[in-house]
Amino acid sequence: MGSKNRYAKELLPIILKDRNLYQWYVEPFVGGGNMIDKVSGNKRIGNDINTYVIALLNAIRDAMPFPKNVSEKEYNNVKANKDSFDAHIVGFVGFLCSYSGKWFGGYARGNDKNGKQRNYCEEAWRNITNQSCGLRGAIFTSGHYITMDIPVNSIIYCDPPYRNTTKYKDKFNHIEFWEWCDKMVKDGHSVFVSEYNAPNGWNCVWEKTVNSSLTKETGSKRATEKLFTK
Repeated sequence: MGSKNRYAKELLPIILKDRNLYQWYVEPFVGGGNMIDKVSGNKRIGNDINTYVIALLNAIRDAMPFPKNVSEKEYNNVKANKDSFDAHIVGFVGFLCSYSGKWFGGYARGNDKNGKQRNYCEEAWRNITNQSCGLRGAIFTSGHYITMDIPVNSIIYCDPPYRNTTKYKDKFNHIEFWEWCDKMVKDGHSVFVSEYNAPNGWNCVWEKTVNSSLTKETGSKRATEKLFTK
């Protein structure tokens, strides 16, 4: 579950620079909501194709209860029996109790810098409790980004699956995505995209070299995050 939380303070002033009071802010790939929760006002739409993500965000927004502790046995039970649990609980366990936030990518465990065992579930509980206020008033939808109903003259921020990474399990059509972005620009929207690279005609307005977390097996690597617009 990708996160732009570390860069939000740098990205949002660029993205929202010319926003007016009547303009909607739209995220077709809202993920963990770590950008949209820092955007003011009620004119906000977050979308994700994963229904568990949206159930989780709706529950966080509405301050619904979450567990402070999830054992590895309970984690595996939820993973094997998703239909037996509320969707927002499946989303909580599947993303926030997993290694690096990857969808049921392995039960999160480890020690802090003092060697004390960390409780990742409780850490996630504290984080979403703090996030709840920032999500109030936001609208969350689930579906393919192409089928979204986007208000006229919106600001659209996209954080799609990056090309040449294993961030997402399902295949993603990058050519189709950039064609859609071009169409959104032609339709009068302001479009911003986080990626490593972009097609000709898209301008890089921000970049930063960071550690990119991959998987438990591959560890991390250095990569240059960029923000493009047209």
